[in-house]
Amino acid sequence: MNTLIRRLLTIALLASGCQLAAATSPGEAIRPIQTQWAEIKYKLPEKQQAERYHALALEVRKLVETNPDMAEALIWEGIVLSSEAGAKGGLGALSLAKEARDRLEAARSLNEAALNGSAYTSLATLYAKVPRWPIGFGDMERAESYFKKSLGINPDGIDPNYFYGEFLVDNNRVAEARPFLEKALKAAPRPGRELADRGRRQEVQALLNKLNQEAR
Repeated sequence: MNTLIRRLLTIALLASGCQLAAATSPGEAIRPIQTQWAEIKYKLPEKQQAERYHALALEVRKLVETNPDMAEALIWEGIVLSSEAGAKGGLGALSLAKEARDRLEAARSLNEAALNGSAYTSLATLYAKVPRWPIGFGDMERAESYFKKSLGINPDGIDPNYFYGEFLVDNNRVAEARPFLEKALKAAPRPGRELADRGRRQEVQALLNKLNQEAR
């Protein structure tokens, strides 16, 4: 009898553990991905980044496969793939950019507000930076539309303000860009994302410094 009870308790505990694993929140599930991404982007030499992003993309794919309806996981797969494309460079990176676009569009369809509209921010950046047809799928009008949607969801966020400001600078709209870049510097810190915040603020400040030098 005691043996039977122990077995039943073991089964109950295992079932409880499975339920806890299934109940892991999207934020908890993607946190290791966010941490690794920031370490690659802001700590590794550029020459080493593409390979590490590729390995990280494989990790995120597993998370997506086990959680196909988790928009947050799809967003981070898109972010990692687009980061790998940027690190790889050249026309060979275009297929990665297309994969990233598809993941982000899928995430947007599931939940456009997930991660404070990050799908829109990342899609906008892709459409802004990828070459236009017939080489790629770049589209400045769609990029700006998506930037505005991301800012509508997260008006004070560091990423949408920085990337929209950068987009405006790249399109010779410097006067419009400054308020967004300055707002990005004032964005509230994101708990658990200290390295990413610090690195992004450095990028924002570097762009503002460049604009100030050019204005002299």
